[in-house]
Amino acid sequence: MTSIFFAGSPASRPMTAPRPSTSLFRPGDNCCAVARAGRLSFLVDGAAYFEAFMRAAERAERAITILAWDFDSGTVLNPGAERPVTLGEFLDSLARRRRRLQIRVLDWDYPLVFGTDRELSPLYGLSWRPHRRVDFRYDDTHPLAGSQHQKIVIIDDKFALIGGLDLACKRWDTPEHKPDDPRRTSGGKPYPPFHDLMVALDGEAAVALAEVVRQRWLNATGKAIPPVTTAGDPWPPALKADVTRVDVGIARTMPANNGSRGVREVERLYLDMIARARRRIYIENQYFTSDSVGKALAARLAEPDGPEIVLVTRLLSHGWLEEMTMHVLRTRLIRELRAADRHGRFHVYYPHLEGLAEGTCIDIHSKMMAVDEEWLRIGSANISNRSMGLDSECDIVIEANGEARVAEVVTGFRDRLLAEHLEVPAAAVSRHIEAAGSIHGAIEALGSSGRSLRPLEKLKDWPEAMVAAVGFTDPEKPVALDMLLEQFTPDIELRRHIPMWKGALAIAALAIALLLVWRFTPLADIVTAESVTSWAEDFGTRWWAPVALVLAYTPASLVMFPRPLLTLAAAVAFGPVLGFSYAIAGVLLAALATYLLGRTLRRETVRRIAGERLNRVSHVMRTHGLPAMVALRLVPVAPFAVVNVVAGAIRIKLWHFILGTFLGMLPGALAASFYGDQLKDALGDSTRINYWIAGGVLVALAGIGWGVRRWFKSIEASGGDQAAGSRPSQTAER
Repeated sequence: MTSIFFAGSPASRPMTAPRPSTSLFRPGDNCCAVARAGRLSFLVDGAAYFEAFMRAAERAERAITILAWDFDSGTVLNPGAERPVTLGEFLDSLARRRRRLQIRVLDWDYPLVFGTDRELSPLYGLSWRPHRRVDFRYDDTHPLAGSQHQKIVIIDDKFALIGGLDLACKRWDTPEHKPDDPRRTSGGKPYPPFHDLMVALDGEAAVALAEVVRQRWLNATGKAIPPVTTAGDPWPPALKADVTRVDVGIARTMPANNGSRGVREVERLYLDMIARARRRIYIENQYFTSDSVGKALAARLAEPDGPEIVLVTRLLSHGWLEEMTMHVLRTRLIRELRAADRHGRFHVYYPHLEGLAEGTCIDIHSKMMAVDEEWLRIGSANISNRSMGLDSECDIVIEANGEARVAEVVTGFRDRLLAEHLEVPAAAVSRHIEAAGSIHGAIEALGSSGRSLRPLEKLKDWPEAMVAAVGFTDPEKPVALDMLLEQFTPDIELRRHIPMWKGALAIAALAIALLLVWRFTPLADIVTAESVTSWAEDFGTRWWAPVALVLAYTPASLVMFPRPLLTLAAAVAFGPVLGFSYAIAGVLLAALATYLLGRTLRRETVRRIAGERLNRVSHVMRTHGLPAMVALRLVPVAPFAVVNVVAGAIRIKLWHFILGTFLGMLPGALAASFYGDQLKDALGDSTRINYWIAGGVLVALAGIGWGVRRWFKSIEASGGDQAAGSRPSQTAER
């Protein structure tokens, strides 16, 4: 039996026996662990995965841990059942029934651009509220533009699920991929067929994957998951094992971050599998853009007796953004490989299905590679640059190593997938591959006008300049923020701190300069009281003016332009009532935009931006919610946009944030609208100013500010020290 070896892990143990010289696996280079699975089962498509997850989770005694790129508590796990069950209620019911059971979920802390198709965070308090023993966390330890992409479930350290599927909406489907399956809906709307793969396994391989998950949880939360020991067996009785007693290699991508060197085992294992191929390489993958994998495949295609390479990918992209980025890069790589294919051994297909809605296709989301009769790989890693070095990934590879029974499993599963796409028996695929001597020959022989695999021939022509321009969307390593700043602002010297007296002096100098320009140039005759009033009133008559004004608050907040000036202008242009309404709408929109920006940033980055003062204040924001947000708006301790970013980063409830912003900004907006209306009157006739009301407004604002500041300081003093010492440490993976 093969023991577990973790390269670079504090818990590293040497293997009891060296790997055979013919083995592909080299722990510490192309994998982090080599272990034996007692049982291993292939789960093809979401219906099989969701069912296996439910049945295994029901048998859990102590621990369920889920690593996810996406997680949606509203996901229906059993569509079409008499009583459909959603993921959130399923996990809550398990926690209620078993008091010793601890459930942990680690989801990617995704940026706003991915949020339209995702569930609102449970931390907002607006959607799913997990049971107290369901510990839901976000992983924000990835570098700029990176993501947590591993998809692993561990149950009681005995049973593991790994592959390309998340427990999320629009993933469920069956191998039939019926074009009009009524069970395949999300939010009441149908979605296209979805093809993906998972693997269920136990034994030492499950223990090794549990170690991967524990390290990931520790990195993200600063807390360790203790190992558990149970008497039961989580393996679902109805789940048939496709193979037993098989060696499994585990490969990861972990980006260089926070001083760590990073891990590129996924890439190394891809390159080694390609280099060791003798006859056939079969690939299913969502993306196909990796430069390193492309070069390795091109080198094999140039050989006169190299292997046949067959790629199955999806026909269409997910919207225009992906079409203009990843599909542009895919087109480039396919053309490069066709140019290198001197011997006609490279073939690219997509699954075709009659009856699909216009503009849709079978979504190939699987990440799979089979090489000869020797190696079979399934996991989360796409064949893209980012999966090689930027995103966190985890794949498993089973190795036959001369065992005929395992070799039959490798080729049998490959042929099973081809049979699904061609809608024929797997045995027919095997016979035709043997007769034709190639996968390509079998596909051509078994093709039909119905469901089939069709050559990907229509590749759109993209200008070389565009191909080069979109290359940044698929980086292979983390991009440092300071490098981006240097690239886009090479002539600007960045300073950490500008003394306040220098800022005040600069503002005074600018004011004096403007006064001199107005006094001693023709500007004095142009910018008159009458002309200013006329311009403002003319602006207020434009149909687009309210929209422009509301939108202007967001960029104004980002560049720290004084918002009260916009509110004054609004009152002059639209009058006090409409001006106030537009101002409040603009402020709330700007607040929401920068709050959501904070959700995309790593918390350590936000701490550095905010400084120690606001880091202490963030404790008050967390503990007092709505009252703290109102107070911060009435008496700001930092720039408006910075407070919003910090509120997003520490996940103040959205309704607390919006309502607190509205109530706290209300007095200032009313005052600015009042003074704007008074300013308009003053431009026409200074005797129309009501000095008593103007003075009373100032006194009221000063009183409110004084009272709020005293309350805030007392709360901050009592809780600030506690907040400063309560942050969890974040351990970088080595």
